[in-house]
Amino acid sequence: MTLREILGTELPVIQAPMAGVQLSALTVAVCNAGGLGSLPCAMLEPAAIRKELFAIHSQTNRPYNVNFFCHEQPVHLPERDAAWLAALAPYYEEFGIDAAAIPKGPARIPFDAAAAAVIEEFKPKVVSFHFGLPSPELMARVKAMGSKVLSSATTVEEAIWLERHGVDAVIAQGVEAGGHRGMFLTDDIATQVGTFALVPQVVKAVKVPVIAAGGIADAKGVAAAMALGASGVQVGTAYLLCPEVTTTPMHRAALRSESARATVLTNVFTGRPSRGIVNRLVREVGPISPLAPQFPLAAPAVAPLRARAESLGSGDFSPLWSGQNASGCREIPAGELTRELARGLAWARNGAP
Repeated sequence: MTLREILGTELPVIQAPMAGVQLSALTVAVCNAGGLGSLPCAMLEPAAIRKELFAIHSQTNRPYNVNFFCHEQPVHLPERDAAWLAALAPYYEEFGIDAAAIPKGPARIPFDAAAAAVIEEFKPKVVSFHFGLPSPELMARVKAMGSKVLSSATTVEEAIWLERHGVDAVIAQGVEAGGHRGMFLTDDIATQVGTFALVPQVVKAVKVPVIAAGGIADAKGVAAAMALGASGVQVGTAYLLCPEVTTTPMHRAALRSESARATVLTNVFTGRPSRGIVNRLVREVGPISPLAPQFPLAAPAVAPLRARAESLGSGDFSPLWSGQNASGCREIPAGELTRELARGLAWARNGAP
């Protein structure tokens, strides 16, 4: 089965799900342009997931993707929590924040039975996962509703594991990609390689279609990925300035600036390696801090600093997620951007212009 048959879309162009900076408006715009729009659900409660899915169904009848994290819920370790709060204490003092009042609950929820029950009402064409796959029982529920399953691999070994565990296509996530790394068989960031090194190796290693992700910002990048054997592409960062995205003013300003050229993998915002633009918190506490609690328990302690700084017009404590190639970020409608990216598909077939 080809990727287009799996997705049910006109174009094998997937909008990367970007939790925290988008809801259904972006999903709908990409779907209506012929691509596969994605709804990130990792930061949404079941009621919010249902609301956004109703919004999608009211505005498009085209296939869409719902995306979930499937990490294991970590256990609070009081000593590690205390060390993390101590590392951030100078900033709490600077902003007049009471550290004792900071909640300790997780900011991101793994796919569970409650989420499965919601999406069973809507039966999305595609369900995608980050950080591996959910339990066999939950996978069976997703398959039973007729949904196709995608998941991210950051190494050849992860791609092979995903194929063996039933995915319909593999997203080969190169190290250039913005946001959280999808790594799940290792936590060693030295294993992470570039998209154009990863894609042909994954294509050779698995039989299911491979989707290239990371550093693809325009039609030429799409054509290059297809030339290396990808069956489609997933693009995230390029959409971050589109009007359908809820990117903050500070994040938008950073993407437009020279700062966007300096991105790193950092764990200081959530506890897992994620690629973003370097800012004050990343420089002074990270980029990789051994004190950060296990994902996603690092996030609540940073949240009040982010809120206070943003209220003052600063992105110094905000996760400014971005891939290494922000050159494709443009303030144009997401549908228009999707169609421009799709020009690369024709170039791949017929030769670049």
